[in-house]
Amino acid sequence: MKPMKPPTQKDVARRAGVSRSTVSYVLNDQQQLKVPISEETRQRVMQAIEELGYEPDARARSLRQGHTKIVGVIMPVIQNPFFWQTLSGISLALQEAGYSLHLAYNPQDAQQGASIVRELARQRVDGFILLAAVKYMLPELSDYLRKAGQPVVEITATAAEFDHVIHGYSGGTRALMAHLLELGHRRIGFIYGVTQEVQGFDRLSIYRQVLREAGLVPFEAHCSDQLEDAYRAAHALLSLPNRPTALLVINDMLAIPVMRAARDLGLVIPDDLSVAGFDDIPFSSYTIPRLTTVSGKAEESGCAAVQLLLRRFAQPDLSQQVTTAEVQLIVRESTGPAPLAEQG
Repeated sequence: MKPMKPPTQKDVARRAGVSRSTVSYVLNDQQQLKVPISEETRQRVMQAIEELGYEPDARARSLRQGHTKIVGVIMPVIQNPFFWQTLSGISLALQEAGYSLHLAYNPQDAQQGASIVRELARQRVDGFILLAAVKYMLPELSDYLRKAGQPVVEITATAAEFDHVIHGYSGGTRALMAHLLELGHRRIGFIYGVTQEVQGFDRLSIYRQVLREAGLVPFEAHCSDQLEDAYRAAHALLSLPNRPTALLVINDMLAIPVMRAARDLGLVIPDDLSVAGFDDIPFSSYTIPRLTTVSGKAEESGCAAVQLLLRRFAQPDLSQQVTTAEVQLIVRESTGPAPLAEQG
C-alpha cells in the first residue's frame, strides 16, 4: 500500500470551492494587495486547511519573498570543542532572531571543496558566518563566497575581507607569558599544532616577541592539529637534556596529550613542568591538574558574529563592521613556580 501524499494547495482549493490563487492569498495574508476576498471565503479556506491537515511549505514561501531565514555556517574543524562552543553561541542568537542554520565544514582538498560549493548553492542561504578567515579556505570555496552576493561575517584573529569579529589572542598570550616569567620560568616552549602555518600566528608571534624582549631562547615544536602528533612533539621537546620548564600549547585540546606526554616521562605538573593552553574548552576545568588557559569567550564571539550579520541584512550599504572579542587569562593548577634549579 502506497503512503498517502500530503495535501496540497490544489486540494485545499477543491475542498473550499475556490481557486488555488485564493488559497495562496489567504495563506500569505495579502489583503494589502486589495484582492477582494470576503471573510466568508477566508473562513471556508481555513476550514478546508484544518480538515485536510494541510501544512504550508514555509521554505517555499520564504523563497518567494526573497529570503530563506537560513544562515550558512562554515566550520574549520570538527574535533575542537572550542568551535562547537562558538557554534552554540551562533545557534542561540540565530534562533532568537528567527533564523535557522545550515552547517558545512571547511574542506581540505579540491574535490571536497567542489562538493561543499554545490551543497551551499543548492541549500540557498541568506548569509554566511565563517569560523575562520576566508583567505585560509580553498580557492573554490572562497571564490564562491565572494561571488554569491550574500553577506559574510568572519570570526578571525586579524583584519579580514568582510565584516568580522576579531578573535585575537595577542593580549592573552602576552598576559600568559608575563605570568610564566613571574613564576621564574626561563625555558618556555611552544607546541604549535595547526593545519596551516598561518593559523594561530597571533599567539606564536607574541611568544617569540616576549622571549626576545627577555633575552630568552624559544623552544618550538611544530606539528599538525592531531592529538597523537601533539603528544609526539611534546615528548620530543621534553626529552631534551635542557628541556623547557613550561609549555604553551596552541589550544586546550592539544594540551591534553601534551600533559599525558609529560606524565609518561615521569614529570609532575606543575612541580616539574607548567602547561598552559588557549580557548578554555569545558575539558580544561576537569584535567588533572586543572588547566591554565586563555579564554576566547567562544559563545560571545558567536553571538557577536550573528549581530553583525543581522545588522548587514537590515542595512546592506553599511561600511565594513568590525567587533573585537575580549579574551581573559584564567590561572588554574597546571602552572606553578619554575623548579628551584631553573630559578637558581
